[in-house]
Amino acid sequence: MLGVLSDFGDSSVRSLKLDTLVKLRWLAVAGQTAAVLFVRFGLGFPLPLASCLVLVAASVALNLALRFQFSTIHRLDGIHATVLLGYDVIQLSGLLYLTGGLENPFAFLLLAPVLVSSASLPPRSTALLGVVVAVLVTVLAGFHLPLPWGLVSPPSLPALYVLGTWLAILLTLSFSALYAFRVADESRRLAEALAATELVLQHEQHLTALDGLAAAAAHELGTPLGTIAVVTREMERELPAGSPLADDVALLRSQSERCRDILRKLSSMGADPDAYYVRLSIPALIDEVIEPFRDTGPRLVVKCIGETPEPVVRRNPAILYGLGNIVENAVDFAESEVSVFASWNANEVAITISDDGPGFSAAVIDRLGEPWVTTREPVTDRAVDEVGGGLGLGFFIAHTFLQRSGGKVAYANKPFPAHGAEIRVVWPRLQMEQAVAEIEAEALEALRSP
Repeated sequence: MLGVLSDFGDSSVRSLKLDTLVKLRWLAVAGQTAAVLFVRFGLGFPLPLASCLVLVAASVALNLALRFQFSTIHRLDGIHATVLLGYDVIQLSGLLYLTGGLENPFAFLLLAPVLVSSASLPPRSTALLGVVVAVLVTVLAGFHLPLPWGLVSPPSLPALYVLGTWLAILLTLSFSALYAFRVADESRRLAEALAATELVLQHEQHLTALDGLAAAAAHELGTPLGTIAVVTREMERELPAGSPLADDVALLRSQSERCRDILRKLSSMGADPDAYYVRLSIPALIDEVIEPFRDTGPRLVVKCIGETPEPVVRRNPAILYGLGNIVENAVDFAESEVSVFASWNANEVAITISDDGPGFSAAVIDRLGEPWVTTREPVTDRAVDEVGGGLGLGFFIAHTFLQRSGGKVAYANKPFPAHGAEIRVVWPRLQMEQAVAEIEAEALEALRSP
């Protein structure tokens, strides 16, 4: 029972705007009032006017209560929308009972609430309303007040005609509900596909813009970094032996050279022809990734385990940059240790990077890899001095580059009682080794060609 109710209450995919139901009910109220008054006073047919108007007034009172209680933009979940549509079915069935049952030509209006449900609510809601309509139609086929007529006795319709009407309503109910559901579901799927396509295009636009920014940054920062390198070399020559500033100047020069190397990689990412002819083992790949962070504070622990012979991959700047960015973040947040664990078998190659820091916060762990999502604190005076602020683009760039290389990236926190973040990247082994084979084949073909 709880499972059924949870399905009715699931508004994640389908929901109905309350204002829509309220407006449809006002339309029904107007039509019912006009029909009852026209039959009674226009045609002069006798009917229980007071009872009919009481049922119409009940719908008016419900609409007014909903309008005062909720805003016009309120959306109903499955269970509440089903209850309101069920009321419409019961109210209309009451009017039909008072005015001839299935002999009343307006009996087919019982299909309307089910069609609304099939187009906008979960299938179980529509099924429940369909069962309610089927039961009420069956009851109305045998129990109802006489059809309003003139001064003469109302016509006595054959039982076979009433049975045909009953069967027609049930068949129309089934076909129309199924048809409306399929059409609405196809439209919904198309809208979801278009939304997903727009997200992918937006993702690619972000990356294209970042590629251009990387090239522009490499070009614009090359000159000032070159100037810094020249000045630091001059300072090293001018400083007397044993000067306490010698180590600081040497560190400044080494970091400026590292910046120039990073910018050189960004500006030539995927375009350096020599890189394609370099083969790397997994341990060699990891050593190249962690080399800039060996003396930055936390201890780096590397472990490689394989069930099969060690795979050989090509030097891919996107993989090197992506893993390097993840290691850099782990180093920034680690308390004492960063672990890099590589494993491989016949089907896949996996690299797991973890630290013993605070781990990912619950607010961002499900959104990591999206642009502008950062695990760092907002930039304040203290934050700038200690760890710096982040826009979240580092994880986004790393995640995108690793995905483009064929890897699947997963983020998680270590299980309690351990603490820290853990990022695992898995590549299909066949894809990585095939890339090496293709490169070697192209190189061999180039050597053979005149």
